[in-house]
Amino acid sequence: MVSQGARIVDIGGESSRPGSREVPEEEELARVMPVIKKLRPQTRALISIDTRKSAVARAALEEGADLVNDISALRHDPKLAGVVAAAGVPVILMHMLGTPETMQLNPRYEDVLREIKDFFVERIRSAREAGIAEDRIIIDPGIGFGKTLQHNLTLLNRLDYFLDLEKPVLVGPSRKSFIGLILEEPVERRLEGTLAAAVICWLRGASIIRVHDVLETKRALLVAQSIVKEERVVG
Repeated sequence: MVSQGARIVDIGGESSRPGSREVPEEEELARVMPVIKKLRPQTRALISIDTRKSAVARAALEEGADLVNDISALRHDPKLAGVVAAAGVPVILMHMLGTPETMQLNPRYEDVLREIKDFFVERIRSAREAGIAEDRIIIDPGIGFGKTLQHNLTLLNRLDYFLDLEKPVLVGPSRKSFIGLILEEPVERRLEGTLAAAVICWLRGASIIRVHDVLETKRALLVAQSIVKEERVVG
């Protein structure tokens, strides 16, 4: 992934697919720590630990991880914010309606954009109060995490709605179910849809795009960026 252009490698030991259940702390540690320990000496790329648990984050950071990606936006484990603040590392605050077990059970919003922005305002404030620096906070609207097809399409098309929060926006559209619904294709046949979504995300202001197909996505973005800037962009 790094050789193909990835600047961040996200490592997690707990699935967050719709309907998935929480993994015990000991099992999560057993899954992620050997990977981080072996990977850290081999790359200068940033390593992200994808976890909701303070003990897992602390162990990963001590082993050389560079940032924390929390799908609960520091709500699941009250100790995690302190771990992030003490380490001085960036944190990704993702929006999710409910939990992975419940998030896709008829998700509803009166105004999906406004409600998610209000969520970010509150979570950013909470992170600051915990001692996390302003420039260490990244936001993620959580595509597929408690959203219908229409919610996802609106969020992707209106990512610029969140830019006035003055935080980098991360988006993870890769191979998601909304692409499957549009193309009527299984997860392994959603590359073209992922590339289209990634380009739109960049055009709408995303700073970080989380994907499985690194090389293909990077190439698509280089062409899009070159067109917009009217000059060849070198990746």
